[in-house]
Amino acid sequence: MRDLLVRLIRQTRQQPRHKDSHRGTVVRILRCSALVLTVLLTVQTAPAVAASATAGPVVRTDRGLIRGVTGDGYRTFHAVPYAAPPTGDRRWRAPQPVTAWSGVRDGREPHEECAQNPIFGSPVGVEDCLYLSVTTPTTPGPHPVLVFVHGGSFQNGSGTAYDPARLVTQGDLVVVTINYRLGVFGYLGLPALAGSGTFGLQDQQAALRWVRRNAAGFGGDPRNVTLAGQSAGAESVCAQLTSPSARGLFDKAIMQSGSCLTDWPDALFLSGIEAGSQFSPRSKVEQTGSALAATLGCPAADALACLRAKDPVVLLNATTGTGVEAFITPAYGTALLPVSPAAALRAGTAQRVPVLAGNNHDEHRGILGVLEITRGAYTAADYEAMLGAAFGDQAQQVAAHYPLDAYETPGLAWAAAATDRIWACPTLTTQRLLARHAPTYGYEFGETHGPALTADYPWGAAHGYELPYLFDVAGFLTVGTVQPQLAADMISAWARFATTGRAPWPAVRPNAAYHRLFAADRTGSVDLAAEHQCAFWDTIAAGT
Repeated sequence: MRDLLVRLIRQTRQQPRHKDSHRGTVVRILRCSALVLTVLLTVQTAPAVAASATAGPVVRTDRGLIRGVTGDGYRTFHAVPYAAPPTGDRRWRAPQPVTAWSGVRDGREPHEECAQNPIFGSPVGVEDCLYLSVTTPTTPGPHPVLVFVHGGSFQNGSGTAYDPARLVTQGDLVVVTINYRLGVFGYLGLPALAGSGTFGLQDQQAALRWVRRNAAGFGGDPRNVTLAGQSAGAESVCAQLTSPSARGLFDKAIMQSGSCLTDWPDALFLSGIEAGSQFSPRSKVEQTGSALAATLGCPAADALACLRAKDPVVLLNATTGTGVEAFITPAYGTALLPVSPAAALRAGTAQRVPVLAGNNHDEHRGILGVLEITRGAYTAADYEAMLGAAFGDQAQQVAAHYPLDAYETPGLAWAAAATDRIWACPTLTTQRLLARHAPTYGYEFGETHGPALTADYPWGAAHGYELPYLFDVAGFLTVGTVQPQLAADMISAWARFATTGRAPWPAVRPNAAYHRLFAADRTGSVDLAAEHQCAFWDTIAAGT
């Protein structure tokens, strides 16, 4: 991955900047709150653990025996099936039970990722992908269980990109990382298709049911399960908090850089990106699916059967680019999500379980920075055009709060406004809404001297930059090193919350929020509302 990124940066630095010529590529990469840095994880593989051909611990699941590998203080079991392969007639159906197997299944190597379109290159992955990995301490249990949902805008990603060995051994947790259907396979909608737009979210629920049934066999406590996720994974967690069919499947929740309220006005996320959010009404998702069927020559009367007969690569190739059929998102107005997650959160109908939620101080630099170093720096004219498109007659008010002369570059001014409007302030509102009904804890990751994508851009605490402090993610951030004490502090906090439902700092209140600051050279708390100008954004919310 490092070599690919370096080649891309070198090539694009040598090319003139033509905004129109690369808009299609940009829109494909960043069509929603998908995060470039998170999506880059999709090409990584989990670090290998050495094992002989016959060695390895064996655990019994409810469908058969599986063999894993042993590391330093932990055991890992890969490629554990939690649902039947969603292929053939099971494509775009609810996850089905796994067929029991005889003998000992080999779980020493990660399974291939779910079929997807990576940012660069041809389609990768397979449809037969509903597998999870379990990493468990070698010490006696029962241990709290943390189920981690990867990010990637619901289009990309793999649970096996995240090695949780440090969380497991230092936090005394059982950690489960999962794959779930993505893109066209996870969220296709068609009129009269049961489950339209929710198959990937259904997979997550199937994995949680598997955990309730099987955690004890791996040394976990099935009565103490925390559902955690980052980016689209965090938005998945928030969706599950508001889903009636997820009630009782987990006991606590962690959301890193994403919530039910994550949305954006025109152009603020990136030039060419229309206003939106990660969740769409079922009618829109079904219109998108019908457009895809028409593109592939499938008549409306037989669209589902026709699409099920298509090769997976054909479907992936048809859902890349910038057309209406190219971007398929989770749907509400469904049995799984009767109303939008945002509406459910505001109505107070989310599950009343303890929640830990937070964001990174410079989230949007992770998106704009990649494009600046590959396509050229944003100009003052670019910034002004964005403000006009995003905020209309309120543009001057936003410019006054984020003036160009307060930032080193126009791109950093843009990133600051986008971080506050898209990420930080919706996170704060989410915390306060949840705190009305259940214990809720807030944090902000502010470390600016840790691992980064490159050394020649002021990334700050960009989107995804907290991940190496919790997981080993091979090749993700290529320069710099993790601050060991900060990593230990974060793992301790995540583990304490997963164990007890309480974080080691004061809880958020509906009208007052304490946020723990995670930064190697600073301790204590941060006033999130003041730091990110949330009172100001409240005054212009109606204008977006």
